[in-house]
Amino acid sequence: MTSSRSMQSRVGRDNQRYGSQGERLVAGIVALSEDKYYVLLIQSTRRNGWVLPKGGWETDEPTAQDAAQREAWEEAGILCDVKYDLGKIPDYRKPNQLSPTAPQAEYHFFEATVTEQKAQWPEMHKRQRTWMTYKQAAAALAERPELLEALTRSTMHKHT
Repeated sequence: MTSSRSMQSRVGRDNQRYGSQGERLVAGIVALSEDKYYVLLIQSTRRNGWVLPKGGWETDEPTAQDAAQREAWEEAGILCDVKYDLGKIPDYRKPNQLSPTAPQAEYHFFEATVTEQKAQWPEMHKRQRTWMTYKQAAAALAERPELLEALTRSTMHKHT
């Protein structure tokens, strides 16, 4: 990521990328501590609970990895070094769980090591962030199977 990080979050979906079936392309980060014993989760703005940093892959971003790193900065205030491509994960929601503001999506997650955690970031006024063990994070993500799958695919230590 370049040194010119914006303190403004991107809003709207004018530049959103979509897949061949009309699904919204979403990129996200499984942000791990250096020792891989902790993962950083952020507060969801749509409902109570915790989620992984993620968001729409936009047309001006060459790769999904670029989008994932931007989302990590905007939502969690972290800079990270991507280690692995965790692949694509389908949207497991049922049709009655979809809406115009939450359309069908395809997720592409990356595992990264957090290199810096900033005191100020674009969404600091609407999101808290917290480090969790695998067991804590798996429980927090239980109702979001796509996020839980990304966490499970990561190389995080899972026995604690």
